[in-house]
Amino acid sequence: MTDQPSIATHEILVQAGAQALPGFLTLPAFATGLVIFVHGSGSSRFSTRNRYVAEVLNSGGLGTLLFDLLTPEENEIDLVTRALRFDIGLLSERTVATLDWVAAEPALAALRIGLFGASTGAAAALNAAAERPGQVAAVVSRGGRPDLAIPRLPEVEAPTLLIVGGLDTPVIEMNREAARHLRAPWRLEIVEGATHLFEEPGTLEQVAILARDWFLQHLAAAAA
Repeated sequence: MTDQPSIATHEILVQAGAQALPGFLTLPAFATGLVIFVHGSGSSRFSTRNRYVAEVLNSGGLGTLLFDLLTPEENEIDLVTRALRFDIGLLSERTVATLDWVAAEPALAALRIGLFGASTGAAAALNAAAERPGQVAAVVSRGGRPDLAIPRLPEVEAPTLLIVGGLDTPVIEMNREAARHLRAPWRLEIVEGATHLFEEPGTLEQVAILARDWFLQHLAAAAA
């Protein structure tokens, strides 16, 4: 019987530029790398889908950082206007600032970094990967909008996995269009029978396993 890694979770504040953003940092003992979650439309560090995926990554020996891209005040505004969740420039800026914060933290600086982006957060993750190519070793997009980052996709060096639900037809086409602009290694995985949020039985589990295996493969390759 295989022993599960010892795992510790801490509530933290990510200093992303001028903003202190609350988050959950989970580190298994001897973590293989750190995956930063970049959530999308109307989500937060409490996203049940992202927390489930994070648990699967943790059980595979990967650390995870789930944090809020918006401050509480900005989130209140966004609940009414629904505008900030589509402000890709702002979300990208916060993601880059978070990468810089991680690089400056002694306990995290040596870990290889992956980015897991969902919905509009996928565009922010890819923009950040283009901005910090030396820091980001792999990217996974779940039901994402990588097409919103097309101008910077040719600059992404990190291997990128695009996961889309088989019933999410418009987003499949958006991902195919985005993939044509990637120069880094990429793969498109279509989860059959899944809609945009992967709410169908077993579909989110498939997402988590695909993401875990992608990060383990490419973060290990970056270390080598």
